[in-house]
Parts: sequence; structure tokens; C-alpha cells
Amino acid sequence: MNQQLRNLILWALIFVVIAVSIGLLRKATLKETDLPFSKFDQLVQQGQIVSAVIKGTAVHGELKQAIDGATHYTTNLPPDLQNYTPQMVAKGVDVKSVEPNSGQYVFALAYILPIVLMIGFWIFFMRQMQSGGNKAFSFGKSKARMVGEAKNKITFKDVAGIEEVKEELYEIIEFLKEPQKFSKLGGKIPKGVLLMGAPGTGKTLLAKAIAGEAGVPFFSISGSEFVELFVGVGASRVRDMFEQAKKNSPCIVFIDEIDAVGRNRGMGNIGGHEEREQTLNQLLVEMDGFEANEGVIIIAATNRPDVLDQALLRPGRFDRRIVVPRPDLRGREEILGVHVRGLKVADDVDLSVVARGTPGFSGADLANLANEAALRAARRGVKAVEMEDFEFAKDKVLMGSERRSMILSEEDKKVVATHESGHAVVAYNLPAADPIHKVSIVPRGMALGVTQQLPMDDKYNYSKEYLEAEIAVMLGGRTAEELFLGSITTGAGNDFEKATEMAWKMVTAWGMSEKLGPLSYNSDKAQFMPFWETGVRNQYSERTAQEIDEEVKRIVLQAQQTARDLLTQRKPQMEHLIRALLDREVLDKEEFTAIMKGEPLPDRPVPPAVGEAAASSPEPSPGTPAISPSPSLSGPVGGA
Repeated sequence: MNQQLRNLILWALIFVVIAVSIGLLRKATLKETDLPFSKFDQLVQQGQIVSAVIKGTAVHGELKQAIDGATHYTTNLPPDLQNYTPQMVAKGVDVKSVEPNSGQYVFALAYILPIVLMIGFWIFFMRQMQSGGNKAFSFGKSKARMVGEAKNKITFKDVAGIEEVKEELYEIIEFLKEPQKFSKLGGKIPKGVLLMGAPGTGKTLLAKAIAGEAGVPFFSISGSEFVELFVGVGASRVRDMFEQAKKNSPCIVFIDEIDAVGRNRGMGNIGGHEEREQTLNQLLVEMDGFEANEGVIIIAATNRPDVLDQALLRPGRFDRRIVVPRPDLRGREEILGVHVRGLKVADDVDLSVVARGTPGFSGADLANLANEAALRAARRGVKAVEMEDFEFAKDKVLMGSERRSMILSEEDKKVVATHESGHAVVAYNLPAADPIHKVSIVPRGMALGVTQQLPMDDKYNYSKEYLEAEIAVMLGGRTAEELFLGSITTGAGNDFEKATEMAWKMVTAWGMSEKLGPLSYNSDKAQFMPFWETGVRNQYSERTAQEIDEEVKRIVLQAQQTARDLLTQRKPQMEHLIRALLDREVLDKEEFTAIMKGEPLPDRPVPPAVGEAAASSPEPSPGTPAISPSPSLSGPVGGA
């Protein structure tokens, strides 16, 4: 008997039991009074009997008025009054006669069958509990989804930009293919691999590629799918998941976002043993307990390795911790090559140029960029995705969509052009700053104007000179407003926020203040958690806090003075750039460089005749007086 037929029979039995139980309940709630025949005859004569059902000598029926709270009655006819029917009919009683033997089968069905069905249902229920590992109706079964060898078509050919990580994972594949190669020398393969990296870097894709290369079943589950409201369900699901994995070994079990279940125990709890901790304890036992999990490799992914329990990270559980970084310049070019395989790409597309213009992009970001370029080419009605489509997609991903409904007045356009020119001229004249890639006064996203800087190469360390130059670039917009307009606006709010944050890190985290020395005053951890959880107190005195404030202010004001000196000396460049921005609205790298060198601007190609403006010459848009330019979308975000 297959499982579907068994389930069908089970639900049919449940339905019959419920129906019969409802009938018995209705009969139990029906109140009847036992009347002597003399009282019954008196009620018939008075017309108080509504109906009568005669079964042999037994009579039962309904009363017109309740007696002792009962609306129904039962009585027995004397032997000499078996033919009492005419008297009842004469008094208007609804009389029915039933054969005495006709109720035997009904009695058996109504009383005996429910008992038999309930016993059968109980036996089946107990078998389900025992066969399911004390998990009735699969409530505690694992929600892991298995992808078979035939369905998983992803291999390492579909993973690019992280060659070092792929090489480190080849050993896992070799063990799954040839376990005897390691076992004959006494070696043991790592039981678990923890993939750590920012969102979108390809952790899940790596796990699928490992399973595809090894040709083994692949179980996938999220860490949050273990945790339930009821205590013990999560631990039960962990047990069931490992039972399934052992039956299909060798295999890979991938737990995505393991920090949902693997967080440090005891953090934030005042006593108690909550469901998540029970789940974590069961996971620890299954990974390295008394029972061996031969041929089962656990791969987990997280972007919060700092919150994981130390027992989970020790050797014997997650033996290897592999960092999946954001791709470098070469890696971004390889990833773009993977994502354009299914696209019709024009000959003018240079993926190395696109890769250099997308520093800090993850694999998911690059996939989104390639898709946006394809969508834009489709809207234009061209036969292949061209380079300008990639440029448009990059601007859209970095800076947001054009806000065409925003029409800036001439005065506001001049303010925005002056502000963005200040950023650009300061960046051009500071050798330590990143070069200018594009300057625009077209509203995009949350900004009314953008000065985009792109580094020549990927940066992993930031010098003090570079940071000071970037702060000066951020303050160049407000300084230009003061010098060339004689007034200031609200547009520099975001600039001040970024400049202050960078100067604060220079002083408190990176030891770049001569006055305070190479000390760390950064206590970000203590800002969000109470002392009894972090053990971190305020690390400096009130006097030191005052000195930190003074140093941060000194760095910012010094950078502002640098910007003021440069803009005063480069007044002709500023005036020429402002006029060009008001005329063309968007200047690319070549046009900007020509203006800075005093050369004539190159001619622009005729824009395509489509409803949507080309990325290099967008239409002006309306605006409001409030300005919130974003001067540097690729500025430093950290350091070592």
C-alpha cells in the first residue's frame, strides 16, 4: 500500500469518526423523560403529545411542553393495549411504526463501529510517531531541500572572480569523488566549511558548484528554518536533516545564514534554555558527537562570523573558514564575462573598462548591472547591447535613476554646477585624490548633482595623504559656493557627514593624529550593547574626548583651507567648468580633462532617436531648492 492511499484511508476514517461522534453527541444532549403509561395516556388525552414512534411495545417521541426540562419522552405499552394507535391518531398525534429488528444494524454502526475506528486510528497514529522519530505528521521533519545530481547543473565554470577560494575547495571535491585517496594515508577530510563574506559575493553559488563538480546530492536549508515557537522542534529538525544526509551520503548539506541558529549562547538571556540554544546544541552534537557522519560535509554561509558561537567554529566542526571577498579588477572582468554569455553584445563593449568603473561591486551587483544594460538595449530597440548601455546601467546602479520630473530653475542649476565644479577641481588638483570619471548636474536618486571618482586600481590600504585629500574634495562644494556665489546652501549636508566620519576614524581608529598618538579610541561595540554583555567600558576620559573633538575639527578645517586655496588659484578652471556644465549638464572624463587643460571640448555624437535620452546626454529635469549632492561614490570606506 503506497503512502498516498494510506493517507486517503486515514482521512476517510477521521471523517467517519467525526460524523458518528457528532451524531452520538447530539443524542447524548437530547433529554428524554421516562413516563409511566398512565401519565402518557393522560398527556395524549390532553393533546400534549406531538409525535410517537412505536417499536414493538416501546414508544418514544416529542412533547408539546417540556416536563422536568425534557422535551422528549419514552414509555412502554401494556400487553393488552398493543393497538393503541387509533386513540393517539384521534388526538392528533403523528404516529410512526418501526420494525423491532430494523435498529440492530444501526446500533452496531452507531456504537461498535466508532470504537473500532478509534482503536484503528490510535494504532496508526502511534506507528506514525514511531516511524517518524517521535515527529507526528512530520511536524519535526527537516525542511532541507535536496537537489539531485541530475538537477544540479552548476559547476566551477559558472563561478568566476574568486580563483583562490575555488582552489581551496577543490580538496573537498576530490574527497567526495575519491575518499580512499585520503583514507588510505590516514587523513581525514574537514567536516565543515564556513564561507564568510559580504552579501552577493557568491557563497551559495560556491556551495552549489561544489555539489555539481562532485556529482553528489545537495541539501539546502536556511538557518531560520530550524527555529520554531515550540521548544524541541528545531533540534528534531536537525536530527532529521542529518538522518536524511546519512542515507544519501556522500552528500553536501548547505546551511545558509547560519548565524540565525548559531549565535553565541547566553548573549542577551537572563537564565533559561531557549529553543534556539537547544537547536544549536543538537547541531553541535550532530557535527561532532559520538556518531560519525562519514561522507557528510557541512557547508555554511554567513556575513556575520563575529556573532557565531565558539563551539561551532572549533576544529572538528567547522574546520575551515574561507573568506569570500569582493572581486578585484580582474575578478570583476571575469564575472562580467560569465553574465554576458547569454547576451548579444556589440563589438564596442570592453568589459575591462566596465570592470574598472565598478570598484567594490559584488558578483550580484555585476549581474544586476549586466541585466540593466540588456534591458536598456531592449528599450532602445537595438540588436545588441552596446557600451553606452553598460555606461547607462553603471550610472543607474551607482547613482540612481534620472529624475526627469524634476525641473531645476536656472538659479538652482547654477548653484548645483558651482557645487559640483568645486568637488571636481579640488580632486583634479590633488595628486593623492582619485581621478574624476564623470561630473553631472542631472538629478539622480537622492542627489541633484554628482561628481563621480573612480580609482585607477583597487585599493586595500588608504594613506593619510589620500584621506586628507578626499576630505578636501568633500568640502570643495561648500567652499566653491562661498567663493563664487557669495552664499551657502543646504546641499553640503551629506558632504559634512562623510568628512566628519572619515576624520573621526582617522583620529580614533587609525592612529593618524600626532597629538593623540597611535592609540585606538574606537568603542563601536560598546555603543550598541550593555557593558555586562561586551565587557567594554568607555575607553577614554573626558579630557581625551575633548582632545578627540579638537583633532577632528582641526583635520576638517585644514582640509577646507586646502580646498579654498586651490579654488582661489584655479578660478579660470572653475569658471570654464561651470559654463560647460550649464551647457552640457554631463561631462565625461575626456571632456572634463580637456576643460582642465584649457583645450576645446570634443564634439558629441548625435544621440539615438528614441524616447529615452542617452546616458551621455540626459535631458534636464525639474528641481527644488534643496540640494543634496553626492560628491564621491567611491571614496574610502575603511582602512588598515
